[in-house]
Amino acid sequence: MQKRRIGETEVSAIGLGGMPMSIQGRPDRARSIETIHAALDAGVTFIDTADAYSLDDSDFGHNEELIAEALKGRSEEVFVATKGGHTREAGGGWARDGRPEYLRQAVDGSLRRLGVEQIFLYQFHRPDPNVPITESVGVLGELLDSGKIRYAGVSNFNPEEIVQANEVLGGRLSSVQNQFSPSFRSSEPELELCDKLGIAFLPWSPFGGISKAGSLSGPFKEVGDARGVSAHQVCLAWMLAKSEVVIPIPGASRPASITDSAAATHLELTAEELSRLDG
Repeated sequence: MQKRRIGETEVSAIGLGGMPMSIQGRPDRARSIETIHAALDAGVTFIDTADAYSLDDSDFGHNEELIAEALKGRSEEVFVATKGGHTREAGGGWARDGRPEYLRQAVDGSLRRLGVEQIFLYQFHRPDPNVPITESVGVLGELLDSGKIRYAGVSNFNPEEIVQANEVLGGRLSSVQNQFSPSFRSSEPELELCDKLGIAFLPWSPFGGISKAGSLSGPFKEVGDARGVSAHQVCLAWMLAKSEVVIPIPGASRPASITDSAAATHLELTAEELSRLDG
């Protein structure tokens, strides 16, 4: 499988997004673990999670615990990224908490649930309108200095916020995780900025979200049919061709899904095909 870099570390060019295995409609635990093992068997060495990937506040941290269980005996094969700054409410609602004191507590919880002494990549999940970005991101700098995290990233940041975060971290920002898909291309400026700065860009919901993942159509399906591969593989190959900093993290809840996604790293699209997909 192709490799890409987060910081100075090589990871697989396609990652596994853990969210679908922990939110509403999630599969049973056995199938989720089979899905994670299938990802490793397909050459995936990067898994993305978050403490807030759960049904609600009652099982907060579900996805981190699931991944830790699945990686027992195989943890040396994979790098796990997690996020903090989102909270869950009773009934499944989402809220934000970017206070430094909360993030310090959150990272300790993630360390405990993942069963590690250092988190590979820790990302601030989403800006909190009630807390200055400098304060929230400043905590990431503290965590880097203390060794609790190896790399720091941000999620759902615009270009100005990305620049600000990198300045707060003294040039140590290693990733940006934003929504990007054929149906959601408004993060192109963030992708271009990451390419310029050499920061990994991690598109979440690369197929358009759980409700739309099975409906990739138009040129993506047409190119896929002509190549004898899925539209999903074409979508991921299109993203990979945009920049060497792009590492898509498609979510999966079935072994077949992540196996198919991982195969996208072997699909090289022509200039004509890329032009059609960009149109």
